Amino acid sequence: MQWRALVLGLVLLRLGLHGVLWLVFGLGPSMGFYQRFPLSFGFQRLTGPDSPAAPASGPAGRPGAAAGPAWLQQPVHGEAAERRRAPRRARPGVCGPAHWGYALGGRGCGPDEYEKRYSGAFPPQLRAQMRDLARGMFVFGYDNYMAHAFPQDELNPIHCRGRGPDRGDPSNLNINDVLGNYSLTLVDALDTLAIMGNSSEFQKAVKLVINTVSFDKDSTVQVFEATIRVLGSLLSAHRIITDSKQPFGDMTIKDYDNELLHMAHDLAVRLLPAFENTKTGIPYPRVNLKTGVPPDSNNETCTAGAGSLLVEFGILSRLLGDSTFEWVARRAVKALWNLRSNDTGLLGNVVNIQTGHWVGKQSGLGAGLDSFYEYLLKSYILFGEKEDLEMFNAAYQSIQNYLRRGREACNEGEGDPPLYVNVNMFSGQLMNTWIDSLQAFFPGLQVLIGDVEDAICLHAFYYAIWKRYGALPERYNWQLQAPDVLFYPLRPELVESTYLLYQATKNPFYLHVGMDILQSLEKYTKVKCGYATLHHVIDKSKEDRMESFFLSETCKYLYLLFDEENPVHKSGTRYMFTTEGHIVSVDKHLRESPWKEFFSEEAGQDQEGKSVHRPKAHELKVINSSSNCNRVPDERRYSLPLKSIYMRQIDQMVGLI
Repeated sequence: MQWRALVLGLVLLRLGLHGVLWLVFGLGPSMGFYQRFPLSFGFQRLTGPDSPAAPASGPAGRPGAAAGPAWLQQPVHGEAAERRRAPRRARPGVCGPAHWGYALGGRGCGPDEYEKRYSGAFPPQLRAQMRDLARGMFVFGYDNYMAHAFPQDELNPIHCRGRGPDRGDPSNLNINDVLGNYSLTLVDALDTLAIMGNSSEFQKAVKLVINTVSFDKDSTVQVFEATIRVLGSLLSAHRIITDSKQPFGDMTIKDYDNELLHMAHDLAVRLLPAFENTKTGIPYPRVNLKTGVPPDSNNETCTAGAGSLLVEFGILSRLLGDSTFEWVARRAVKALWNLRSNDTGLLGNVVNIQTGHWVGKQSGLGAGLDSFYEYLLKSYILFGEKEDLEMFNAAYQSIQNYLRRGREACNEGEGDPPLYVNVNMFSGQLMNTWIDSLQAFFPGLQVLIGDVEDAICLHAFYYAIWKRYGALPERYNWQLQAPDVLFYPLRPELVESTYLLYQATKNPFYLHVGMDILQSLEKYTKVKCGYATLHHVIDKSKEDRMESFFLSETCKYLYLLFDEENPVHKSGTRYMFTTEGHIVSVDKHLRESPWKEFFSEEAGQDQEGKSVHRPKAHELKVINSSSNCNRVPDERRYSLPLKSIYMRQIDQMVGLI
């Protein structure tokens, strides 16, 4: 009987050891996700092979919680939600099953493979090669636009011809919201030419814009798109031309008389009717550049479209000395802000401009909301209005409380890695299980506020998706682990975040990311006369369209990523990029606001109690917009400090892919 007991004990011991190995090395079933999905994001924690196994727990490391992905569960609020444990320092080269890359179909790797691919220095020769490749990408797209499409708005790169508004189908908003018959691609690319140091082409392009572009067109355009793509570019180029330091080389224009600033003013005046006859102060989404708001205009607009005008309108007001433009943009921001949920502090994505009723109750970081948050922070950076920073801080806290799911720290603790999901603005309940590609901007915004650790982790998620498809699908379902919307229109958001994370960390990993993106674009999107939208990220079929932001943002951020000696990084001037990637110097002049009393919540009184006239909506057409265009900006530069830390544990997130 004793030998039978001994044999039984040995068998049980062996089974126990197998069970431990099964859990420690991730060879067994996951404890944090539904088993019907062959590839899952449900990982216990990011650990090395010699680390102790994580205890079994429910979502987000809460013992006893119901099984299922942590991202599907409601977040914890209160003190627990505010704690952020600092990530442990990882041992270089460790990777295993608990990574974004593994979740997306990658294979395990050892220290040697990771060290070889990502941890070593990025050779100067390779960096120069990638910089030249990025410049060549821009030149190829730009030259083909000028040869085959100018003066039309966009290039059709497959058939080598131009594209303008769809006059035959006014309901084709995908085209008509953006294309206004004003040489959009040329205008949008002006400051990219300057940043790449091409002074002769920049000067030629500016003269072309001055001599050929007019906004007196029967075109109905989206206020948001016209503002960020056209108005923002005109202001950026004007500032480059009039900068006494000329950091990018001689970008001055002979006999320049502030024409670009006058054009920006003309366009902005044509956009002002969108702010009239709206009971909330939130603008109509579209205007006709000749006739104003169309009679059949939609009373519904998205939060980002209505609330992301303040940077461009504010710059224009401060250059002109005219408060009108900043006032209407700021009024729209405050109107939206006052409509946020009293319970969660969140905003929805679509609102009725007459009633203030939320038509779209989804709150997230992607389409419909993305640049609203971005411009709260960037408006403060540019203009120094404390109220903008206060709104941003409150919004960011609500985002952390209700949208952020997964464990508290990026690489510490139990539960799934952090992710920001789409929720109901009033309840915080999950609304769907997809994210969209526009959300990839958010790590870059987190860099600007110093939340670099979270930015590193979130960026790794989007990069892992890129690695899987060679592009970023417009929507990706994180529960099904498959694209919901399959096209990729050459968007810049992942590149932007990669660039900003490299500037914050100087970790060569991000140079490798940029190289991967460059090579994917060259391999999958380059066609006869430019770069084409991917219609399907899996089969790589294409659409005959090259949107203007490819030249104004995607190529620009890729170039700056590899051009370490660029004046943007070396000139001593502090720069900020608009949501369309247009560069703006941050200086004292833009922080001078002689009309600050207009923005006071006290109706009609300044700080000394004196009566102050505040423009009403019906008065906007007749406000005098004359300006002192010859004012020389103060050359002293200011900016918010950028927290810079060296990246930790990136090998544990995407080192294996």
